[in-house]
Amino acid sequence: MKKLLSFLLVVCCVFTVYAQKKQDLKILYVGGSGNYDTIADKPDSLLMARSAKERMASFEKMLKRYFRTVKAIQGKDYRQQMSDDYDVTVFDGVFPAIREKGYVYDHGELKDVISPVYFTDDFDRPAITIAELGEDLGRSLGLKSDWYCLCLGADAHSWIEDHPIFKGPFPVRLNVSLQPTPAAAKEAAKMYAEILPDSIPMWKVQTKGYETDNGFRIGMVSRPNGFGDPDDEVISSGVCAKSIDAVALGRHANFFHWGFSASPADMTPEGRQVFANAIVYISKFAGQRPVARKLDERIRTRDKNLVKGMKYILSRECWEDYCKTNDTHNENMKKIKEEAFVKKAKGEKLSQMEEISLVYQAPKNPSYADFLKQREPEMYHFFGEETELYVRYYEINYPYFYAQGFKLVVDEDARELGIANNDKRLLDTAIRMLEEGKDAEKATRILHRYTLCRFDTPAEWRKWYDTYQDKLFFSEGGGFLWLVNTQDKAVPGNDYHVLDAVNAANTEATSSAKGETDDKNPVLIESELNTLESGKQELIIRIKIHPGYHIYAQVSDKDPYIPTTFDFQLPEGWEQEGEMRLPSFTKLDDNGTTVYTGDCVFRQTFAGRGSGEIKCRVRYQCCDNTICFPPVEKELAFSVK
Repeated sequence: MKKLLSFLLVVCCVFTVYAQKKQDLKILYVGGSGNYDTIADKPDSLLMARSAKERMASFEKMLKRYFRTVKAIQGKDYRQQMSDDYDVTVFDGVFPAIREKGYVYDHGELKDVISPVYFTDDFDRPAITIAELGEDLGRSLGLKSDWYCLCLGADAHSWIEDHPIFKGPFPVRLNVSLQPTPAAAKEAAKMYAEILPDSIPMWKVQTKGYETDNGFRIGMVSRPNGFGDPDDEVISSGVCAKSIDAVALGRHANFFHWGFSASPADMTPEGRQVFANAIVYISKFAGQRPVARKLDERIRTRDKNLVKGMKYILSRECWEDYCKTNDTHNENMKKIKEEAFVKKAKGEKLSQMEEISLVYQAPKNPSYADFLKQREPEMYHFFGEETELYVRYYEINYPYFYAQGFKLVVDEDARELGIANNDKRLLDTAIRMLEEGKDAEKATRILHRYTLCRFDTPAEWRKWYDTYQDKLFFSEGGGFLWLVNTQDKAVPGNDYHVLDAVNAANTEATSSAKGETDDKNPVLIESELNTLESGKQELIIRIKIHPGYHIYAQVSDKDPYIPTTFDFQLPEGWEQEGEMRLPSFTKLDDNGTTVYTGDCVFRQTFAGRGSGEIKCRVRYQCCDNTICFPPVEKELAFSVK
């Protein structure tokens, strides 16, 4: 009898567990992407189509295991209103845009790229975006799942252990182990005078990753700066080529950023359970929309370690480390060059690196003064080599910094009043100044700078402030603005369209001079085709890179970056003569990746006869020390006769 009761108890437990696995939620899966890296490589279209089909089937099978109602469709068939009929939409593919990507030109030069629009501003259905889809689909909404780096691997770390997605409703047992701390994270921490341990706890989200499986799809991490508002949360980081706090799992309003890239077929059992729990979790945010919108994905915020970071970045220690790195790289190139000359004399074939080494000119290390000028050109005029003065400047002005373009500038108005811009008393004081008729111009500047309201009278300002002051929060990622923590669309103070006219005016006023780079457009490509005395054609491509940025020369198999490449299409009767002559480059990391900086000139000679057009497709990725842009392609064309 006891055995029978035990058997029945086990059966009941099994049925109970099985019942728990099916959540009464309706899930829409929007597919179309595959399991291959399409950024660095261009897989065969048939291979990609088959992979996308397999990936969709894998997701559909997994979702049906956990949820009662599941529908899977191709991205090309999705329309926004479809999400109204489902509790959660899982976006794993791009769908037709409401407004296509746009380009702004000035005298023939590309000045700005207008992001495509995939959702209306009032889209409030719960959604999960996978890998780079957070950036691709969410840019126009100002989602904080932006493109910090397409460099996320297979493992998660630094997660919030008591977060609901690790608790249920589906039971999760993480297989945690100590693993080496990512080298990039340790290097980034050094910039803030911090030392990370040699190993940290991790758990494996997927069984494959780009570091171990060549050509596997890469995941995306988002910038941690900008998070911290009432409508967002950081849940976990992951192994990547950025800082220890890069966001691999996070939420912004009704959107959940799942930065990992694998389909369920390549997830671990705990990875699938956490993913299913994430769906259940985000379903609870139906009816919400982002309040603080990060419309400028690269907005500079006041990192808590800002002063510590500047103290190191401008120190002699940092300069000496920079010079040592250059010296080591130059010594390595010298050895390669010597070996290449020997091989060439013997008539042996040289590798690309050996060919480059023959023309490599070791760049001279900058003096400490030049090092400071590169980093703080404006302040160097005042502070020279007195590092402590730069640090003191950041300490004193920290409460009054706000973002202007991609830089932090001091709000002289707030500093004169002695009130930090993230202190509500600044708004109250400015309104009182209007009420008392004292320096109304300054008061209006402050209120327009830090709010999205544009009232005509002091009474209207006071009514707004008194009504919502308990719900006001200051968002740096959202534009250094005081916003109202509410989902009520009728409440004034949260409508970013107020800034449309201001942004248009600023874009016109700050348009960089012809032939110049800036933080918004850090790479400028100029080219010309010249006829040599021999009758051959020489193509000269000059790539000008803004100070503080770089593009990639050679990329190690261990790094996820995109090398600079030149693909030529030649008319009949023409051919390349020899290899392209490349400029010097510098070392980026210990993996062997190298980069181009400053003004770089590339030369390629062509020989032949006949008329036609020489085309060159230039592909590159631009990064600075903190973020990477998506890869860019530009086509150059020249007529020959």
